Amino acid sequence: MKPFLFALVATLLPSCSPISESERLIEVPHARIERAVLIEDFTGQRCVNCPQAAAEIERLQQDYGQENIVAVAIHSGPLAIFSNSRVTGLRTDWGDAYYDHWGIEAEPSGLIDRRGGVVLVDKWASLVHQALQTEATVELKADARLSGEGTIAVNIEYLAVNDFRGQLQLWVTEDSIVAPQMQPDGTLKQDYMHHHVFRAAFNGLWGDEVNWPSGSQGTQSFTASADEEWNPRHLSVVAFIYDNSGVHQACQTPVILSSQPSSSGRQQESAGQ
Repeated sequence: MKPFLFALVATLLPSCSPISESERLIEVPHARIERAVLIEDFTGQRCVNCPQAAAEIERLQQDYGQENIVAVAIHSGPLAIFSNSRVTGLRTDWGDAYYDHWGIEAEPSGLIDRRGGVVLVDKWASLVHQALQTEATVELKADARLSGEGTIAVNIEYLAVNDFRGQLQLWVTEDSIVAPQMQPDGTLKQDYMHHHVFRAAFNGLWGDEVNWPSGSQGTQSFTASADEEWNPRHLSVVAFIYDNSGVHQACQTPVILSSQPSSSGRQQESAGQ
């Protein structure tokens, strides 16, 4: 029997052809997830140098793209102004809480992905460039819609390449607000255009805890009421995830306005149109 078995094996061997290098299975790395950097700009309407920080943010967004630079102007501290019957102020209690927590000593100053501490404007460009070189391991997408009843509904989609355990924070910002602002030459510009102004923390001062295992994906939904003083056409929602080491990913989406139902069905328009 042994000679027969050997002959059978020898007959079958030639039918097993070798696999060429080009046909072998190759492990394909995951696609690179685009990184967005969060700039928290602590500012105030009585701050003469703060318009220079706004100009630096605009330059960074032009250089890297608005989708990659998520900026939030947090009016806070003694150089900021609360609204009253005489003046439109942009200071909030939320902003003051962040101002105190981070120990802000001068404005303008800011946090770049909450890494490296509070820094002055001249350090922003180098820290932004450094942050953009870091590969993101979580993809974030957001959708925000404002109902006719004044409720903002936000859906967050996430895809975690690596494990992430930390906080998911949602903020409401408003753009194109005309309000007074001190200028570098010491004059007061009454019709200054303020951008990406922090309005409120959508899901609490420090957000909600999340635990996303590697390879997981899903959605999370939130709702909150819009303040009647906000211009609904200029609202956005900023979403970001962070832990003790800093911000890992951020994104921003305009709030979509949902009009009242009509005979032709429910119509929608994007904020800012």
